[in-house]
Amino acid sequence: MAEGETESPEPKKCGPYISSVTSRSVNLMIRGVVLFFIGVFLALVLNLLQIQRNVTLFPPDVIASIFSSAWWVPPCCGTASAVIGLLYPCIDRHLGEPHKFKREWSSVMRCVAVFVGINHASAKVDFDNNIQLSLTLAALSIGLWWTFDRSRSGFGLGVGIAFLATLVTQLLVYNGVYQYTSPDFLYVRSWLPCIFFAGGITMGNIGRQLAMYECKVIAEKSHQE
Repeated sequence: MAEGETESPEPKKCGPYISSVTSRSVNLMIRGVVLFFIGVFLALVLNLLQIQRNVTLFPPDVIASIFSSAWWVPPCCGTASAVIGLLYPCIDRHLGEPHKFKREWSSVMRCVAVFVGINHASAKVDFDNNIQLSLTLAALSIGLWWTFDRSRSGFGLGVGIAFLATLVTQLLVYNGVYQYTSPDFLYVRSWLPCIFFAGGITMGNIGRQLAMYECKVIAEKSHQE
């Protein structure tokens, strides 16, 4: 090399750790957005079903969408779905028990279909009393967990989600935000915790599948580097 010539500085590359952290942050945000919109869509569809069957009643002045639902229901359900979907794989990593049971998208879609069916049954199927309906939906919800999850962490989180969501719903109804027809469990229907349990399992499965896809992408990028 002749004198006076200087080597052009090569562009610095981020180390694998920094690149991994950046990828994880971006993928975490993407997963949260995807889960949010899935929750919004399911809330619109399932809440429409409940309103059409007069299971839930909103004051006329809060109905403000093409799906005849209160405006705040879809965003709240979307936010809850994002939190639940991100929490499930986080708990799995914390416990050191990665969930590998039926980890494919076809299984996740069947889980969503069964959850929609359980919600549909709560509004469409007529039973002699609410106790029979509640027991039937409880059996279906546990069956959904056994078929698509079978993890202790999934069951525990599902129960916790059902308890907290039912408590929040009781407070909303108590304060007159909306109401249930023929309540038999304080201010709500006795089968409502079953719906929340099944919903938690469903969003947890979606979140786990999205997290598994993220791990595959990060592993491929690390291998290329």
